[in-house]
This record gives sequence, structure tokens and C-alpha cells, in this order.
Amino acid sequence: MTKDEVPLIVVDAANVVGSRPDGWWRDRAGAARRLLTQLTSLKEHLEQPTDVVVVLEGAAKSAVAEETDPDDLRVVSADGSGDDAIVGVVAAAAAQDSGRSITVVTADRGLRDRVEALGAVTVGPRWLLDRIGP
Repeated sequence: MTKDEVPLIVVDAANVVGSRPDGWWRDRAGAARRLLTQLTSLKEHLEQPTDVVVVLEGAAKSAVAEETDPDDLRVVSADGSGDDAIVGVVAAAAAQDSGRSITVVTADRGLRDRVEALGAVTVGPRWLLDRIGP
């Protein structure tokens, strides 16, 4: 399987974190760190090798020092809008291989429309949370 044949999952971290009323707003960086830790188990619950990109924005960006790859995750710190960064990741992946399977995890309707126009499919935060635990 070549790199381009490996499916890609792009995670809207703010949207996923915000889908659970667990006090995340008191410590956005801590909530993002918890999500990154949980995401290390995601690949165990998928049917095939998959690339995972997590986009952090705002205060959550301090969860990691810089753009890093902790435990097989690629973390992108958005310079501005997280949605724009997600669209950029999807557009770059689609341009590299228009046949690559790209899934974006978000409940944001506007973002869903933007990435679906680029050929990605979307799933809600529950899809991801069901795979990585509580």
C-alpha cells in the first residue's frame, strides 16, 4: 500500500472537544492534550493503516510546542482559523491524490460543506469518540 492509498482522517479538535460538556472551556490546552492522548489508540480501532491529522487552534495550540507528530499523529497548529487550516490539509491531500479517502471529523456544517466540496466525507464527533473511549 503506497502512502497515497492510505486513508486520511482529519480531526477538528475544537469541535470534538467542544462536543462534550466536561469543563473543557476552563483548560483548553489540557482538553486538547487529553484528546491527543486518546487519539493514540484510534489506529487500533480502524480496519486498515490510516494517517491521522489533528488541527488545533487558539488556546488549544499550547497543548503541543510546535507542529509535531506525537505517537503517529500529525498535529497542525492553525495560524488563524482552524476551519481554514482543515480545508488546507484536505485540499493538499486531495491535490496530491484525488482518489485518496479523506474523512473529516466535525459537526460544523459550514466546514462540512467546504471539505465535502473537495471530495472528503464527514463524520461527527460521536463517530470518533466511540472509537477512542470516554
